[in-house]
Amino acid sequence: MSKPLSDHDRKKQISVRGLAGVENVAELKNVASKRDYYFALANTVRDHLVGRWIRTQQYYYEKDPKRVYYISLEFYMGRTLQNTMVNLALENACDEAVYQLGLDMEELEDMEEDAGLGNGGLGRLAACFLDSMASLGLAAYGYGIRYEFGIFNQKIVNGWQVEEADDWLRYGNPWEKARPEYMRPVRFYGRTEHTPDGVKWVDTQVVLALPYDTPIPGYRNNIVNTMRLWSAKAPCDFNLKDFNVGGYIQAVLDRNLCENISRVLYPNDNFFEGKELRLKQEYFVVAATLQDIVRRFKASKFGSREIVRTDFAHLPNKVAIQLNDTHPAMAIPELMRVLVDEEKLDWDKAWDVCVRTCAYTNHTVLPEALERWPIDLFQHLLPRHLEIIFEINRRFLQYVASKFPGDNDRLRRMSLIEEGGCKKVNMAHLCIVGSHAVNGVARIHSEILIATLFKDFYELDPHKFQNKTNGITPRRWLVMCNPGLAEVIAERIGEEFVRDLDQLKKLLKFINDDAFIRDIAKIKQENKLKFAVHLEEHYKVKINPQSMFDFQVKRIHEYKRQLLNCLHMITYYNRIKKEPNKHWTPRTIMVGGKAAPGYHTAKMIIRLITAIGEVVNHDPVIGDRLKVIFLENYRVTLAEKAIPSADLSEQISTAGTEASGTGNMKFMLNGALTIGTMDGANVEMAEEAGEKNLFIFGMRVEDVDAMDAGKGYHASEYYNRIPELKQAMDQIAGGFFSHKQPDLFKELVDLLMHHDRFKVFADYEAYIKCQDKVNELYKNPKEWTKMVIHNIAGCGKFSSDRTISQYAREIWGVEPSLEKIPAPDEQLK
Repeated sequence: MSKPLSDHDRKKQISVRGLAGVENVAELKNVASKRDYYFALANTVRDHLVGRWIRTQQYYYEKDPKRVYYISLEFYMGRTLQNTMVNLALENACDEAVYQLGLDMEELEDMEEDAGLGNGGLGRLAACFLDSMASLGLAAYGYGIRYEFGIFNQKIVNGWQVEEADDWLRYGNPWEKARPEYMRPVRFYGRTEHTPDGVKWVDTQVVLALPYDTPIPGYRNNIVNTMRLWSAKAPCDFNLKDFNVGGYIQAVLDRNLCENISRVLYPNDNFFEGKELRLKQEYFVVAATLQDIVRRFKASKFGSREIVRTDFAHLPNKVAIQLNDTHPAMAIPELMRVLVDEEKLDWDKAWDVCVRTCAYTNHTVLPEALERWPIDLFQHLLPRHLEIIFEINRRFLQYVASKFPGDNDRLRRMSLIEEGGCKKVNMAHLCIVGSHAVNGVARIHSEILIATLFKDFYELDPHKFQNKTNGITPRRWLVMCNPGLAEVIAERIGEEFVRDLDQLKKLLKFINDDAFIRDIAKIKQENKLKFAVHLEEHYKVKINPQSMFDFQVKRIHEYKRQLLNCLHMITYYNRIKKEPNKHWTPRTIMVGGKAAPGYHTAKMIIRLITAIGEVVNHDPVIGDRLKVIFLENYRVTLAEKAIPSADLSEQISTAGTEASGTGNMKFMLNGALTIGTMDGANVEMAEEAGEKNLFIFGMRVEDVDAMDAGKGYHASEYYNRIPELKQAMDQIAGGFFSHKQPDLFKELVDLLMHHDRFKVFADYEAYIKCQDKVNELYKNPKEWTKMVIHNIAGCGKFSSDRTISQYAREIWGVEPSLEKIPAPDEQLK
């Protein structure tokens, strides 16, 4: 027997046979693995992208539009193949070709690794924005880091989360193109010298930034934009300048140290970890990107004789930089360094250019998430930037003092430097001061920002502050992941909704159309059956497809209140046990999401969910009326399978804590109903669909504020007053869900009873009552489906096309366009 071929040998054999002409497909299938076919298909689709990609860049070069640079430490892209086929209208042709070869398209698509270069909402938002910017014809670039290891893969072992490295590049990535010709040096450490010629930053350590470009196709408009991700490379002479004979090997091995910059994504969501490597990553992406921006700005216009554009006063007319949270905040001092130290602008001119170019999006009000970097670390790593920040602060506080004379407390609150034991740079303050626009990501969040966190800055400069409610791309989150639903909608209102989601309002005309109601319900049932098969394959749990599919999928965090969901699971379980012969609405409750590896409480929450599942799913009295499943390794690709199958979407954060949420929008667009608090974008969803068409419960922001200002939150009052809550808590505390370790959840019980910042018990009663209403409506499928149609019809606002159009017009000063540019085989006008 011949030994199995290695991947490399197999590829070689295929290419050789390909050259010779393949005699029969069966023979080819013997030597080709599924992965080979995936790569063949990916490369075929990529060929269709490349002509449009080159044409688009040529088009921008000739037109010389204002360019938008979206800088983010995270781009949570998921898979690329199917999305590209949808946007290029290649799906039917590819399906046919794959079918002709006797292959299964879904199996090939499953060979692709997720590009998991993000943690959750912030990184996935950046990915949706790239899709919308291309679809709206903006000359836009996404800039970030090409992490060798993305968000960890989550395994559940004996009920606990275990992390595995995400080696997503193991088999290569057919969608990226390395661009070594645009490699840029990035400097760290060293010291500054103040000379008559200006300030010099000397004795630095250099790391090279190697760009990898990924094409971003717009929806059927022949535009292909670029996402450029930087990878860290050691320079050839790294550590070799002063090596002795013995040090050579070590010097080469030490190259790894500086290449570690792009090794791994920090797996924290809504939490700041002040590590030197993280600050290095933040400066690395910004320094490399700004060199690219300046190079592109200076490059001569196509066909013109000018060598360069030299007048930086025009930079804000040609460049818009959007900072996705404070992670790329170093763009502000770095742009000042480039303009003042290298391009020799005077400070005031440089500052005017900087502020008119940069804009900042805030993503959270949670204090533990706000970036505050110790000054000592700055001094060590980026000494020149610290000087620049001090100067920005000196001038800014001078300005504040002139507006509010004698108000020293205000100066202290607004300073970019926080005094105290260890002086720190407040990165949010740096972003506000250095930007011409600051936005929150849902109306309620933007209102909270100007009323609390950024109140002083709003009073100083109210015109800076805006709202830009988040959105999702309907290409990935409807057309691609739920083709059945997209088809049923298109049969009624045509296909324009894919580009203009507001068209979904037209569905209200069909709210009493029995055939439409039946079609919507049928698609949902098909999606549920498909996901039930997936669950049975992966979790060995038999699912009742007639049960209500109840999902809470998002990062595990106390503020998102997965614990409130747990209390409902236990309460519902107890009710069925108490009256087993009553007609209960069957439910499959699914929770998914990753816990940051260092976030002990979040990991305990996962353990509690798996423990509840172990008891509930094996109780013969319960049968298939209640199942609790923890969805392992929730990621973009699993979301695309799960969301179309959902009946109920859980959006139950404490009012005032979730900035926006975008999963809420995906569920709404895919025909799930929402049970939620008046938080984040839920508020606007209720406004668009009608509040009576969502299951809204619990405290509003005003109620939370009133409680904090008044007698405070006392968990024991609720525990003692509400028997079902007491019973559930006693079961958790007494080992009912952990017989072998009765005190396993002691810490969670202690947290809920004594240290709960997010007031879980205060909303328990309202939540349970609201869930009872959900159960009642589910018993009436026709009324349930009518409510679903109201929700789908109200989704127009939540397209990222609308969000991006607002950024474009109100922040970047560019005009979106639905114009199609000529295909590569047509003449450019």
